[in-house]
Order: sequence, then C-alpha cells, then structure tokens
Amino acid sequence: MSDTGADNLLGMLQATAQAHGERPALSSWHDGAWRTLTYADLWDLSQRFGRGLRALGVKPGDRVAIAAESCPRWVVADFGILAAGAVNTAMFPSLPPGQMEYILSDSGAWLLIVGDPQLLQKALVIRRTMPDLQIVLLDGEPPADADVVTCEQLLDGGDDTAALPPPPPPTALASLIYTSGTTGRQKGVMLTHHNFVANVAQCREVLVFQPDDVLLSVLPLNHVFERTAGCYLPLSCGSHVFYCENLRRLREHLPQVRPTYMILVPRFLESLRDALVDRMAKAPPLRRALFAWGTALGKMRLQCVLKRRPVPLYVAAEYRLADRIILRKIRAAIGLDRIKNLVSGAAALSVQINEFFQSLGLEVLEGYGLTEAAPVVSVNRPGAVTVGTVGPPLPGVEVALGEHDEILVRGPNVMEGYYRLPEDTEAALDADGWLHTGDVGALRGEYLCITDRLKDLLVLTNGKNVAPQPIELHLCTSPYIAQAVVLGDSESYITALIVPAFERLRHWAQTQRLELPEAPHEAAGHEAVQDLIRREVRRLTEHLADFEKVRDFRVLAQEFTVEGGELTPTLKVKRRVVLQTHQAHIASMYGR
Repeated sequence: MSDTGADNLLGMLQATAQAHGERPALSSWHDGAWRTLTYADLWDLSQRFGRGLRALGVKPGDRVAIAAESCPRWVVADFGILAAGAVNTAMFPSLPPGQMEYILSDSGAWLLIVGDPQLLQKALVIRRTMPDLQIVLLDGEPPADADVVTCEQLLDGGDDTAALPPPPPPTALASLIYTSGTTGRQKGVMLTHHNFVANVAQCREVLVFQPDDVLLSVLPLNHVFERTAGCYLPLSCGSHVFYCENLRRLREHLPQVRPTYMILVPRFLESLRDALVDRMAKAPPLRRALFAWGTALGKMRLQCVLKRRPVPLYVAAEYRLADRIILRKIRAAIGLDRIKNLVSGAAALSVQINEFFQSLGLEVLEGYGLTEAAPVVSVNRPGAVTVGTVGPPLPGVEVALGEHDEILVRGPNVMEGYYRLPEDTEAALDADGWLHTGDVGALRGEYLCITDRLKDLLVLTNGKNVAPQPIELHLCTSPYIAQAVVLGDSESYITALIVPAFERLRHWAQTQRLELPEAPHEAAGHEAVQDLIRREVRRLTEHLADFEKVRDFRVLAQEFTVEGGELTPTLKVKRRVVLQTHQAHIASMYGR
C-alpha cells in the first residue's frame, strides 16, 4: 500500500486529486505558452477517457496500446485505460511499423492510441495487415476517410451505458512493457498495480517530493523509468510536471520552468555538460578563469564529501565565495538554480560526468533498475552520494549477488513474469522469488556497483573475461570520442569501433591549423584524426590490465542510432546488430 493509502494506481491519483484538486498537475508548451491541467482536470479527463474507451468496446483485461510522445494527454490516456480496467501496452513512438505490429499481435491489443498525424500514418500502415485495428488520435485531425476516433470524440463519447468498472485489485495487470531487446526478441514484462504502487512508495522514502516541487520531463513516458519516477511518483505527491516539447527546446524550457527535480539518462547529462563546456570556452577570459577556479574548488570539496571527511575550512570558505561569484550564476543561467537533485538511471553514468555536475553544486543521484522491477532497485541518497555506485537498495527491496556475481533482486515491485513466456519467466524468477537481472555487480558495504551485463561479458581465447561497458565509458570521457563499442568475444585481444565527436574534432583541427575534409567518412579516415584517436585510446586505457587494453580500433563515419538499428530506444547498444553491420571493419582488425 502506498503513502496515499491506495493499493492501485487509480486510487493513488484519486487521493491526490482530492487533496490537491486545484493545484497544477501537468503542463505542456503550446503556441508560445504553457497550458496546464489541474489535478481535478486530470482526474475528470481520465475518467471521461475511460468511459470513452468503454463505449468503443474496451473491457477489463483488454490490452490498449499507446504510441505517442510524452505530453499531458499521454497521462490522461494512461489513467483512462486503467479506469476502463484495461492494460496499458506502451510502445516507443520511434519504433518502425513492423515492431509495433509485433507488439500489438503478441499482446493481443486491438486498439492503438497514437499521438499525432505522423504516427497515425504508421498506424494506418499496420492496419493494412491488421484490418480490425481501431485507432485513436490524441492530437490533430485525421484524414476524412481514415476511420479514426479523435481524442475529443472519445472524451465526449462515454455515457451511462459505458459505466466504468470497479477499481482494479492490486494484483490486476496494469501494464505490458516490451523490453528493448539488446540481445534477442522483445518480451512483454507484466507489471501489476501493486508493482507500481509499491515502487512509488519505496521511492517516496528516498526522494521527498512536495506539492511545491516542479519536475521537467524529458524522457519518453512509455519507458518505465520515466513513468514511475517521472510521472507516478510526483503525481502521488501533488507535484507539478512540465513536459519538454522536444529536446531541441530543452535549453529554452529549463530557465522557463526552473525545475526542482529532473529524471534523466546519462546521455542527456553528457550533452548538457558538453554544451556548458563549449559555452564557457567561448566566454570572455575572466569568466573562463572564474569557471575553472570555481569547478576546481568544487572538485576539492567533493573529494572530501565523497570520502566522508570534513571539508577544510579554507576550502569551504573559498568554495562559498566561488559559488556566490560564478557557480550560482551558471546554475541560474541554465535554469538549474532551484534543482534539489538530478536523478540518473537506465544506463551507466561515467564518474567524470557525475563529478563535473557535483563540482557545479548540482547533486546527481545515480540509481539502478530494470523494467522487470517496475523499475527502481537502488539509488544514491540525497546528501550521501557515493560516485561510481548506484546507491543502496530502496527500502523493501532486497539485493544479493548470485553465481558470477549476478545481481539478484526481490521485493513487491518485481514483475509477475513475461507474457506468454513461461520458460523465460522460470529462468528469470527462481523458486525463492529472486529476479535474476543478468547484470553483474559488487557491493561496497550497502552501496551497489554495476560492473557489466552478464551476457555482454567478452570471453577471450585465453579464458580471460572482459567487461566491455566500463572500457566504453572510459573511452567516451574523451572530448573527441562520442560513442565506442568494445569487441573481442572468442578472440585473442580487444578492439573497438569508435564514433568521433566531429564538431570537437573540427575545432581541434583549427587549433592545429589542419583542414579536415567536409565529408564525415573522409574526415574519419584522415591521418591526423587517426593519430589523435590512437593517443586518446592509449591514454584512457593505460590503467587497464594488459588483456583489457584496446589493441586496434576503427573510426566510423556515422554514429550508432535508433533509426539505424544499432541502439535500442533507450540508447543501449545492440551488440549483435553492430557485429553484423560492421563485419568488414571487425574482420580487418582481426586479420581476416
């Protein structure tokens, strides 16, 4: 049961609406202004949406799919699906029609909610092979002959004959979430109301949201990390959630919203760091010097804090001065002057990126979770961060290390299983209720560290095991390396595919009075670029064991993308796809 006394997600929202009905709940950017729904509005609209779904024939237990960008109507649709007693089968809107069709077919969803006319075109392509598929359009107008229900029609379509069912029991299925699939087929993770409500209650004991708190949402709501930590959690506390129109508007929205919390993945923090560093590089000399002075003091102070040692008085005094003169102004300029915490999850965050933000006076709470745990398992605590770890387990979550140091998780937030996959469920959930995560870790006291994915471990021909992700993280700390994939399974040595940061490379070339070709493939092959990347690889891997060092590499002209199939929608590398796509490069590195 949650702190609100509810044992299902609808009861959780209803409790907040009753306590904070006139307070702002959700805001989105339209035509140059923020438009806001109160908690009373959100509850009323979700009930109307649910009645509209019932009028379309949705019954308790039915699967209803959503493919839409994050926005208030996504949340209305989510709670409307639950109000109708149905199961939200959320999909990344970036998925191609073929993958969407697979999820619809596997889950049994016969109704698809899409966000805009562009996504409607995908849905209409799917309907060619699924002629009974019904479609609801959240925003915009459909073609006259498309046989599509608009959101307005749905909201006005419910009546007494489409009465809502009783609130679902806590054991009822709330969502089917299909895993991103870095190594194989997508699997539908079954999460109940109890799983979500329990995880929200666990998170509330660590992240103390208040009604006056403001969260700027930038991650997709179909991702369980954003849905639990960036939606259900703040909504359970009466906080105000703003939706970033798109990532291109993030720098504009930050100073407008001045959030107190943000839920992020490491890639956003890396981009924010790069943008700030580039901005300061173009600043006047005095401002650059003040920035270097302030961040250096921030790092000195941070090292004491991380080691749980008192900060020397002279460092504390000088840091307070630096904060007043420069650091506070930088935070205000980028819109992070009110931030209590930045919360990072879904992928590994490099120590260097974390320390950069900590030195600016911005506390980053790195955590760990997975879809199968709804999703949060552990997180660093405010005021007690240990950089390089993902913090202690949440209250009520048990963590243990199994064979090969695999991380095992047990708690009320752990899934029911994989939909229609009993063998996979049996492999993931043992008889004692432990979820076998497939992640490799270690414990530093109560603090959990993630070292790699069990399935991603590279086994060299000499029998040595190499964890590629830590090496990749080190390589990507170079300002000239944007992406890196480390290889070597069943080989005698380690190699890497590297995507350079082309803008940084061109700036470097100017300082060296070099002219790089405009074409990326020619720039990637330039002798000076190859030499620079070689020096960076050596510098960043010199601390590794000899068998872990990168012996050869290839510089790629194009980045790994979701659209290209090399990344999952959560920006994790699909190693199998990368191996297939770059066979020629890989063969040349191994002399084949």
